[in-house]
Amino acid sequence: MWPLDPSRKEVLGFAVSCRVLTLVLQALFNAIIPDHRAEAFSPPRLAPSGSADQLVEGLLGGLSHWDAEHFLFIAEHGYLYEHSFAFFPGFPLVLLLGAELLRPLWGLLNLRSCLLISVALLNSLFSALAALALHDLGCLVLRCPRQAFYGALLFCLSPANVFLTAGYSEALFALLTFSAMGQLERGQSWTSGLFFTLATGVRSNGLVNIGFLIHSQCQGFFSSLMVQNALRQLLKLMGSVFLSVFTLGFPFALFQYYAYTQFCLPGSAHPIPQPLLQLAVDQGYRTAEGNKPPWCSWGLPLIYSYIQDVYWNVGFLRYYELKQVPNFLLAAPMAILVAWATWTYVTTHPWLFLTLGMQRSKNKKTLEKPEPGFLSPRVFVYLVHAAALLLFGSLCMHVQVLTRFLCSSTPIVYWFSAHLLLDQEPLLRSLEAVPGKPPAGDPPPGQKGPRNSIMGLLYNWKTCSLVTRCILGYFVTYWLLGLLLHCNWLPWT
Repeated sequence: MWPLDPSRKEVLGFAVSCRVLTLVLQALFNAIIPDHRAEAFSPPRLAPSGSADQLVEGLLGGLSHWDAEHFLFIAEHGYLYEHSFAFFPGFPLVLLLGAELLRPLWGLLNLRSCLLISVALLNSLFSALAALALHDLGCLVLRCPRQAFYGALLFCLSPANVFLTAGYSEALFALLTFSAMGQLERGQSWTSGLFFTLATGVRSNGLVNIGFLIHSQCQGFFSSLMVQNALRQLLKLMGSVFLSVFTLGFPFALFQYYAYTQFCLPGSAHPIPQPLLQLAVDQGYRTAEGNKPPWCSWGLPLIYSYIQDVYWNVGFLRYYELKQVPNFLLAAPMAILVAWATWTYVTTHPWLFLTLGMQRSKNKKTLEKPEPGFLSPRVFVYLVHAAALLLFGSLCMHVQVLTRFLCSSTPIVYWFSAHLLLDQEPLLRSLEAVPGKPPAGDPPPGQKGPRNSIMGLLYNWKTCSLVTRCILGYFVTYWLLGLLLHCNWLPWT
């Protein structure tokens, strides 16, 4: 996908090391810490379980908790329950493909075990490739190899670490989204649109990515606007915007239509095994064999909106309750980081925000501080995207998911963190080296020679600045704490 120069090799090696360590630690934590009895989705196992299946469950069972259980259930049984339609089909389909590649093991393992192995292997692969895609995107946008490199290394230590390895769709979504952004930066709008469309089939917030295509099309329109052809160019712009909206919205619309055929049209329901039907009765899950749900009679029958409203109680300010204060505190570091990034950028480029980034690049005087790095005008659209996600997530979602929501959707989290490290950490100058080559000089007395500069900061923690300690402390603490809690059925982001 990309030529592996020394910096990419370093990113890939660090990403693989972090994934391997994650798998080892989740198995260790899952083995030595008793599981919490959580009131979560836990369907019965229909297939017989042998000794090999029990071994797989013991080694990888920590990857199947909370929402991961929904994805595994959908991959194994399909969309049998109404609430399952909150989880988009892209990731379950990929898991089924992975299980199909493990067909030689089918005689030894049941389907669930093959799916668990697929989760471990595929999400490790997706998250490593996402780190490379983020590095590639950073080089294109930031025009600062150092910030791009540090941003990719920080992605490997993401606060959403456990969700990039467990049976969640975050790793696949991050790979598709960062790859799509990179293709758009190269001017490959069709390839970018394809990646963005696939991302929409993985997670609903992929619909927000339409803003990147529209902004790129509008930029092209204003930069090449000619008075004599204005009407023709405007019609062309409107056609491009319509095509982009239609293409990215198609997976979402198709998924909603499939749900409509299952629950609202007679004779479309699939037979449900008796143990799963009994679970629906016991837990109050709606199946297609019952009465038509109320959303079938809506003018626009969207099952996704209905589920978010009725099952998850998602809506504007609904989560603003006193009992949710701990969850707001849990999400606070990520919210502060993105809000800080937004404020820093807006105060640096106020005119850029007033013109919505549509100013012509030929007019040098209107470009404020066209320097490389996070403060580059090219970062504008990514910053607006991150700020929009933060605003929506803070006001309309279960706020504790804000961390993984932002960490898998926007590069701003990692670019701004890398910007702060380079701006605030003097130690980086003594630790910096071209990846694959020795440092330019000997490190100061008492400091160890690092494998990479981010690890070097962790090795020399006591001499780091306060900003560095806050950033790396946050990343590493959530990296480890997420594994410890999530893999034992304890609440996490």
